[in-house]
Amino acid sequence: MKFPDPREKRDPRERVIEQIASFNEHVAFARMHAPFMRGHLQHAPARISSLQDLQEFPLLRKSDLSSLQKGDIYGGLVAETSKLAHIYRSPGPINDFDGHGEDWWRFARALHAAGIGPGDLVQNCFSYHFTPAGIMFERAALSLGATVFPAGPGQTEAQAEVMHALHVTAYAGVPDFLKIILQKADSLGLDTSYLVKAVVSGGPLFPNVRQWLEERGIAVFQSYGTADLGLVAYESSPESGLIVDEDALVEIVRPGTGEHVEPGEVGEIVVTPLGRREYPLVRFATGDLSAVVEGPGPFGRTNMRLKGWMGRADQTTKVRGMFVHPSQIDQICKDIQARKARAIVRREDGNDVMDIQIVLNEGQNPEDAKLMRNTQMAIEKFLKLKASIDFVSVESLPNDGKIIDDQRDFGAS
Repeated sequence: MKFPDPREKRDPRERVIEQIASFNEHVAFARMHAPFMRGHLQHAPARISSLQDLQEFPLLRKSDLSSLQKGDIYGGLVAETSKLAHIYRSPGPINDFDGHGEDWWRFARALHAAGIGPGDLVQNCFSYHFTPAGIMFERAALSLGATVFPAGPGQTEAQAEVMHALHVTAYAGVPDFLKIILQKADSLGLDTSYLVKAVVSGGPLFPNVRQWLEERGIAVFQSYGTADLGLVAYESSPESGLIVDEDALVEIVRPGTGEHVEPGEVGEIVVTPLGRREYPLVRFATGDLSAVVEGPGPFGRTNMRLKGWMGRADQTTKVRGMFVHPSQIDQICKDIQARKARAIVRREDGNDVMDIQIVLNEGQNPEDAKLMRNTQMAIEKFLKLKASIDFVSVESLPNDGKIIDDQRDFGAS
């Protein structure tokens, strides 16, 4: 891929047309060549005609991968095993894979947006062992003509000495570790003023850390990706949202479901990496929460923007010995034809108590006794538990992506 990429600034309508065509081609390939996908997608449509049709396809959850790979190291998800370059082993355990392409993980787009290119020396502090992060960023930097020092994590004093001695100009790694390295360099009296760029991922970039780094003259750019998907989104301007990669089809869905949320509403990030042949995932649910930033992006880029990482979507909890899943709360909504709901779990007089807050659709009457009875029956049917019911306005529910809000303090006596 050559940068700048004109696709980044195209008419959004043109992008949607290409995404639909690419998704249909991607799904057809996955069905034909990835054994698990053949069965997984058997009840899904042959093709889509709009992005709304994506909701008719099942999700594949990251939490499913470990069990899928117990009998087959590829989990039936790899289409062309002979074309793999690496197999990785992430906690879970989960096996991850890549191919032989120059920038197979597509992180070059994020590094290019950060201004990294020929003449830069990148100190890559992501791990090169077991997991793919180190290689992801190395390949991206090399494809842009930069030079890489493969530092890996740890060895803070040695990292500081290298940064000083080699006149490192760019950093790749988790946000907090860069601050730790620079503080160590300061304590040793080492000059690190050549460092002016940083691409960070793998952890939250707290505002105070960003400010501390920027006050040292370092431009800091966040990127978001996973070991399964590669790059999903990246910053091109600080604090303006993360722009979705041109080869990633991203959706935000209500946790526990595959249904799209309203614009700006927090939900789970779901990604299809379009055109990837070796490992053709379809509607991969990351388990991470985010929301769409509305309005035009910086520097003329027109793709969807995300607010960044906003927590985890897996909110499963246990109440009075019974597991409660977000999908069960969604089933209650569907059963009574409500708009959305939220379960609050708390302690009262030493006992677990659950309150269900429900937003009704237009035309439904919260004073309707039959609706209340049907709601109670749905709760007992899907949760096998009793709960209080409160019909509320949509404005009263926080926009935080939570379907289950567990407020119990397990450290309390």
